[in-house]
Amino acid sequence: MQVFRNKQRGVSLSGLIFVIAIIGVIAVFGMRTVPSYIEYKAIKNSIAVAKASGGSVQEMRTSFDKNADVAYITTIAGRDLNFTRDSGQVEISFAYEKRLPIAGNVSLVIDYSGTTDPSGVVAELSATPPK
Repeated sequence: MQVFRNKQRGVSLSGLIFVIAIIGVIAVFGMRTVPSYIEYKAIKNSIAVAKASGGSVQEMRTSFDKNADVAYITTIAGRDLNFTRDSGQVEISFAYEKRLPIAGNVSLVIDYSGTTDPSGVVAELSATPPK
């Protein structure tokens, strides 16, 4: 049995270029989506703080706006939040769409939504908030 000692092993140049291209595409998506996700988590934390502060709907909106200033939230404001009263307790919810440009005319659209309701159901935006 003859052993081929001169057989080369390793990654070819075209294989290396392909792997680097895949890593580049993943990096571009990551650089575009991670800041958006961090902002979404900050919004969820801010509505939890606003609900915990209690008070009227206007006071909760003001609390959210103050937290939004600190956390650099620019996507939504207190006026965009939806307040509902279920079983005597005010629940806060939000929903928005984020369009992230990737390259040229290619964009990534992400729908974010969140609520303080333990059931996890996001209420639809109503014309009049509860008092």
